[in-house]
Amino acid sequence: MRAEISEAGKKLATGIEMMGAGAVLLLVALFVLVQALVIALAELVGPGWASLIVGGLLAAVGIVLILRGRKDLSASSLMPERTLEQTSRDVRLAKEQI
Repeated sequence: MRAEISEAGKKLATGIEMMGAGAVLLLVALFVLVQALVIALAELVGPGWASLIVGGLLAAVGIVLILRGRKDLSASSLMPERTLEQTSRDVRLAKEQI
């Protein structure tokens, strides 16, 4: 049993390491693709403007994602409303039974 648990732990650690390495490589690839977009856009509007346009667009998308995520994490959105309603109904029913 210990050997199986140890082996499963090693597989888990290896899987996490591989996912981490993959995430790092994807992040580097994203940086390269963004730079390629800046270079391509620089052909049309110049390097300074291209960097400003791409940076502004990425910042706008980032702000929208942060605001939406913050809204989704607000206390009111995390409140289990259906569970609370059902629990209060159960309490009322129990009081009626007594």
